[in-house]
Amino acid sequence: MKCAEAGNMSNGRLSHLLRGVWLLGLLQAVFVAGTGSKLWEVPTTSFTSSSNHSESLQWEHDCQYRHLQDRVRITADIPPRLDGTWVSTRCEVRPGPEFLTRSYTFHPSRHFQALQHYYTDSGCEDPAYSLMIKGKLRLRQASWITQGATEAEHHLSKVGIVVHSLAAKQRLASRLPPACLGTTLGRVVPGKLYELYNTRAGRGCLVALGFSMLEMELIRVETQYHSHGGKVQELFLGDVHTDWTQRTQYRPTGYQHPLQHVMHHIHPCPVCALVYRSSEQRPPVLHRGPALSLSLEGHWVSQRCETRPNVLFLTREFTFNPDQHAWEGIYRHYSDPVCSQPTFTIKASGHYAQGNPSVKISGATEFVFKVTQVKVTAEEESTAKLLNGTRPGKCGRAGGWEVGLEQDVTPTAGCNLLGIKLPHKEYELFKTELDHRKHQLLFTGERPTDGSSPDRPQERQTSFQAPMMLCSIGETHASHGFNSMQVQLAASGTDRPVQFLLLMLGCMLFSWLCCF
Repeated sequence: MKCAEAGNMSNGRLSHLLRGVWLLGLLQAVFVAGTGSKLWEVPTTSFTSSSNHSESLQWEHDCQYRHLQDRVRITADIPPRLDGTWVSTRCEVRPGPEFLTRSYTFHPSRHFQALQHYYTDSGCEDPAYSLMIKGKLRLRQASWITQGATEAEHHLSKVGIVVHSLAAKQRLASRLPPACLGTTLGRVVPGKLYELYNTRAGRGCLVALGFSMLEMELIRVETQYHSHGGKVQELFLGDVHTDWTQRTQYRPTGYQHPLQHVMHHIHPCPVCALVYRSSEQRPPVLHRGPALSLSLEGHWVSQRCETRPNVLFLTREFTFNPDQHAWEGIYRHYSDPVCSQPTFTIKASGHYAQGNPSVKISGATEFVFKVTQVKVTAEEESTAKLLNGTRPGKCGRAGGWEVGLEQDVTPTAGCNLLGIKLPHKEYELFKTELDHRKHQLLFTGERPTDGSSPDRPQERQTSFQAPMMLCSIGETHASHGFNSMQVQLAASGTDRPVQFLLLMLGCMLFSWLCCF
């Protein structure tokens, strides 16, 4: 859910202009990293450990440390160092829904081998089929769209499939033409590898399966250095479009749940070991943890700086009051991928109603949220100037925006520039789990990639955003409120050339945005 959906041209304009804040810094990063006409290769084992471009983040919110137990410094190299094997840390949920685990291995020769295991259930206990993917990867330049990421090109050489059960074979029969397996699906033997694609064949079978490796087109590697001396490395690959019909053409601008390096991962991580030891014939069978009764009471916070499609960086924080069925929420938006340069803050509040257990995702619960009040704070001069340029009656008090001064935009029924429309209703999906330290996590519905709003029951999400951590129970202060809603500044349906044109035009018209 979110306090308003910015899936229109007004929010697109603000998104383009806010990009100018970090454009110069991005150009400097590209220059330092040695871009230009030179293409980056996948680093070899002799790659030095020093960063060409690094970022660090020290969280300031006390609640972040209360459960994480130690302070964390985060760096990111541009270009990223990929060699090694990276694995899933949990059963992953993709739009659809699809349930899978992944194991990706990158070699110094630029070749990669990827294993994707698909399941019939949200606990990844019942394997359906596995895909063996081979190809090459070429790193290119720092992304102009998603700051802190690297763009890449991938070339597939082979894709094979292993079916694990007769029931899975029957389900595939409704999706794949018999010719895709070189024989009739009725003769497919579970456990045997069949080729779906090679360099001499077309991609028709892959499209019929809804398969795409465009996630390889956007890459970020983060290294977390913990105070006790250990480190965790995470591989962020491009997000998968929430619309099934768009996923095979979509160029990612956000990320999926990260994979972790087998040599540097969280401890304990039983899923990591299972996925690492798996093969196309022996998929990992995960063990479902104890069922948790869904309780929203308390104060929940983001575990990291979160990235959304179309250049959106934010942290979320919210509080629920089950007795009154009320929520209060805050989104802190930033112009950089480590959430160190704030642009604006949104506070929202309203009511919610809990619905039935989800029939699509076991353990998830349906909700309906209503947003009745929104307040906005400009955190930098450029944002205040943009908001002051809005027409009277369209976004708070016209001409009254100042840095650090909160404005209630409820009297103007929201804020057109930010895409906030009040009142607003959304159909949500929640799930809770325990992490490796037995801390409670809250998963909320993934935002539609195109910036639309799930304001109808049929638009309810089938996948999740990054989980949030329970900070404390019983805190209902407005200053600590954060709902799972997200205000996206997405230029939905806008082609990249148009985005670049608007970005440059914004920098010329608002030169004060580009002097960062």
